[in-house]
Amino acid sequence: MSETVIDVIIPAYNEEESIGNVLKDIPKSLVRDILVCNNASTDNTALVAAEHGAIVLDQPQKGYGSACLKGIEYLKARKPSEQPDIVVFLDGDYSDHPEEMPNLVRPIIENQMDMVIGSRAIGDMETGAMMPQQIFGNWLATNLIRLFYRYNFTDLGPFRAIRYDKLIDLDMKDPDFGWTVEMQVKAAKYKLKCTEIPVTYRKRIGVSKVSGTIRGTILAGHKILWTIFKLL
Repeated sequence: MSETVIDVIIPAYNEEESIGNVLKDIPKSLVRDILVCNNASTDNTALVAAEHGAIVLDQPQKGYGSACLKGIEYLKARKPSEQPDIVVFLDGDYSDHPEEMPNLVRPIIENQMDMVIGSRAIGDMETGAMMPQQIFGNWLATNLIRLFYRYNFTDLGPFRAIRYDKLIDLDMKDPDFGWTVEMQVKAAKYKLKCTEIPVTYRKRIGVSKVSGTIRGTILAGHKILWTIFKLL
């Protein structure tokens, strides 16, 4: 795997308590650069990330997608010879298990897949790691994708890997809650070769900015459904 250039993008908003653990557990021999996209944090997220060797990119425009887009913008600005082969996305709250990254990228490297979703639904999920509304939202969204696009996903999990050239082709736009579903809907629409692997998922450190509030849950659910139908 060492010949494949892999960069990691981590959107992070007020994750000073968890980001160090995330960075510590990423297999350093596997990846080249880790981009922590500091999304208008008011704590020491950026400082802790830098101390752990990450490249810190400031994105003052709030929104999960905005943070991810900042990381893509950084990669696109590099010379073509310095751009990665694969980009891995994961969250900064330590709910994902970064040490599982080799399993995530293996289908791309060995089986010529374009995108791999780390599925919590078919993996080992700690009780209480996802709220009931999250589980239902994932079920509804993935079934709608199956219905309209004939692609079988079981999760909108944030831990995912994609070929860099395919990521650029998707021309991602969503600035907030619709980011993950936009990527999967576009991947289905453009007939990318996709697969899932089971991943382990635990309770996050700190309080979720989305599922931890009623407003966040409603907004996220609305945006996910709107994104699915908008791209039809």
